[in-house]
Order: sequence, then structure tokens, then C-alpha cells
Amino acid sequence: MPPDAGRWTAWRRVQERAVTLCLLLATGVVLVPVASVLYVTVRNGIAAWNWAFFTQVPAAVGASGGGVGNAIAGTALLVMLALFVAAPVGLMAGVYLSEFGREGGFPRAVRVVNDALMGVPTIVLGIFVYAAVVVPMGHFSALAGSVALALILIPTVVRVTEDMLRMVPPELRDAGLALGVPEWRVITSIVLRAAFPGILTGIALGVARIAGETAPLLFTAFGNPNWALNPLQPVSALPLQVFLDAVSPYADLQQKAWGAALLLIVIVACGNGFARAYTYGRKVG
Repeated sequence: MPPDAGRWTAWRRVQERAVTLCLLLATGVVLVPVASVLYVTVRNGIAAWNWAFFTQVPAAVGASGGGVGNAIAGTALLVMLALFVAAPVGLMAGVYLSEFGREGGFPRAVRVVNDALMGVPTIVLGIFVYAAVVVPMGHFSALAGSVALALILIPTVVRVTEDMLRMVPPELRDAGLALGVPEWRVITSIVLRAAFPGILTGIALGVARIAGETAPLLFTAFGNPNWALNPLQPVSALPLQVFLDAVSPYADLQQKAWGAALLLIVIVACGNGFARAYTYGRKVG
């Protein structure tokens, strides 16, 4: 062994430990704010949770009691309608860009527009939907809110679908075509099935994003203090309820805002956890 080999090995160990320490510190910088937000939200919001909180509509201004049951139902309605529109459109656009539009001016233009749409502030999309949907209809509605949320979700679904399909080995496509299987069947039965766990995870992350959006709903769904599940009528939503209760001067409403915020965090965490568990189960299987 050369005389400097031991010294070089010791120096490499010092470098590795220094890099490891830097990575741990960077991880801590990320985790500390997240943990702080979770701690404050849980501490202030868990006290608001009771049976009435989940099943009743908000009480009159200044009165105690009531809940956010209508906001929970409205959030579910808005997200389901948005997903019903965004998932098929985003999947088909992603399949086109990955399988048929790898080159050419039109696919490049679609990618540029999709990337630009991902960066547009959500309040701008809300104003656009207000002008395009709310004004012609003459009133606010869950339909308008779901259109705004769908415009936020579609670019995410397109990007995730294209990226996941591109990660599928080309040998799978070639094997299916070599067996005489039509190309559309190869895409739907082989390529999409192979990429489905990743696509599902991306869609879940997109749904988690739109479930917490407030700005577009101010111009579209508007809010409703009563039970309302008619897509053509204004509806409440958890983000809207958090916004309205948080700026209220009443302590009871402020506590309900913390409770609704905690509920949003739990819903998002459960959705992400389900998607990741499903993906992990598919990989293990």
C-alpha cells in the first residue's frame, strides 16, 4: 500500500461525513417549517373537530356551534367534476404527445401552451372562467368552479402522462407490435398499464393541489351557507370556508377555520398516501 493511501482514505471519509451532514441539515431546513405548520394546525384545529363540525352547516354569524358539512360536500363535488373533465382530456393529450407527437410544430406548440398554463396564477384562471362561464350563465355555480379547477389540473395530468409513458421501455411496444397487436391496443393494454401507477400518483398530487385552491373559487363557486349539491348553483368548499372564517372577528369561527384547514391537510395526505400505497403494491406485485 502506498504511504499516502491511509491519509487519502481518511480524507475521503471526512468528505463523505461532511457531505452527509450538509444533506441532513438541508433536510432539516425543509422539515422544520413543515413540522411547524402541522403542529400549529393540529394544535389549533383539533379542538374544533366534533360530530357537528362534520355534519352541520355554519351557524349564524356570531352564534356558536355549526360546522362545515356543506363545505365538505361542496369540495367533493367540485373535485369530482374537475377530475371527470381533466383526467380524460389530460390522459388523451399526454398519450398523443408521447406516442404520436414526439416531433413536429404542433406537438411543440402544445407543450409550450401546456407549460405556460401550468405557470399561470390560479386567480387569473378564475377570472377567465368568470368571464367565460359565470357571466354567460348569469350566476355563480359549482360547474364554473369545477371548470376552473379542471384548467388547473389538466396541465399536470398531461405532463405526468407524457413523462410516465416515455419511461416505458420501447421493447414492450415492439414486442406487442411484433405479435400483430394493433397499435391502439398496444398503447391501451401494455403501455398505459405499465405507466398507470406513476400516472395515478401524478393525478393524486394534482387533485391534492386543486382541493386546496381558494382564489379561483372566489370568482366561480362563490360559496353557499346551506347544503347545495346542484352543479348549477353556488356551493361552498373547504378552502372558501377557511378564508371566510379566518378573517372573521369571532373566535369560534377562527377555530373552525383551523379545523377546516386541518381537515384539508388530512384529505390531501390520505389521497397521496393511497396513491403511493397503490404504486408500491403494484411494484411489489
